[in-house]
Amino acid sequence: FVPFLKGMAFVPSLLGTWSSAAFILSYVVAVLSGHVNPFLPSFIDTGTTPPESGIFGFMINFSAFLGAATMYTRYKIVEKQNQTSYFSTPVFNLVSLVLGLVGCIGMGIVANFQELAVPVVHDGGALLAFVCGVVYTLLQSIISYKSCPQWNTLSTCRVRMTISFISCAAVIPMITCASLISITKLEWNPQEKDYAYHVVSALCEWTVAFGFIFYFLTFIHDFQSVTLRISTELNNDI
Repeated sequence: FVPFLKGMAFVPSLLGTWSSAAFILSYVVAVLSGHVNPFLPSFIDTGTTPPESGIFGFMINFSAFLGAATMYTRYKIVEKQNQTSYFSTPVFNLVSLVLGLVGCIGMGIVANFQELAVPVVHDGGALLAFVCGVVYTLLQSIISYKSCPQWNTLSTCRVRMTISFISCAAVIPMITCASLISITKLEWNPQEKDYAYHVVSALCEWTVAFGFIFYFLTFIHDFQSVTLRISTELNNDI
């Protein structure tokens, strides 16, 4: 476990572990409670009805915080690397951070506004989370290639770009099929007309969600060489 705790590596490690637990635990509770079908429910559906909605909301809120912390730390790492040996315009890194933080806000919206209670707000948050998240991974993959081989190995760049492409390929049919579903519901029957759209959308949701998790886990090595210092200054002019 030492490599996962070295430096700031515990942040993406905790993000990946916590988020995976959030998805899996919410799914298990939702299935055992009979609120969703065991076969390919939308992972967002697994956090819609109590008691799993409480678990989902609490855990995804913390995941959003960890995601923001990971993205900001990554931003500072790239900023320092770029100052040491210039490889990319700083604006590129900043745009990536802003999009990532917007995606984290979208996660918070998804966690706090349930699908059946306020569908418009919920769907808007999901759209922000997925689209901004996918674009974030794509931009970070490009940055990784630009900083290769000094700051990243070619294999790491390839892994990141592969995850980005898979997520990009999944988010398009996810949004398309979700928009074609005519009714918002949790339990589906294979004979229903929109069932195929539901299955494709749900499969793509799970793919993108775990794509994010695997992507952030690739930051562990980069974060091992980073330390966090908090300084306190007292102003005596009182």
